[in-house]
Amino acid sequence: EVQLVESGGGLAQAGGSLRLSCAASGFTFRDYVIGWYRQAPGKEREFVASISSAGGATTFADSVRGRFTISRDNSRDTVYLQMNGLKPEDTAVYYCKGISLGGSPYYWGQGTQVTVSS
Repeated sequence: EVQLVESGGGLAQAGGSLRLSCAASGFTFRDYVIGWYRQAPGKEREFVASISSAGGATTFADSVRGRFTISRDNSRDTVYLQMNGLKPEDTAVYYCKGISLGGSPYYWGQGTQVTVSS
């Protein structure tokens, strides 16, 4: 069974930090690009960051560049999203997505809530 399980969400104050984890199972993790997305109440899901299958290439949304970093440990089938300098507008449910190198199949996790208070 394919699973992506996010963890590490919670409540943080503005300016604080959280580290999210995305633990994968049921597919060949090292062959997949992993992305983080988020969805705030009343808004569409949006891209946050991604990391290539071997971890050598990363991309970030403009809104988080310079504050968030993404990394992966293929020996643990896990991707991390380090979030620093949190802002109230970062409040959302954060999802990880596993995307095969051909674009399909892809898998979503169930999400983890991040709430940033001002």
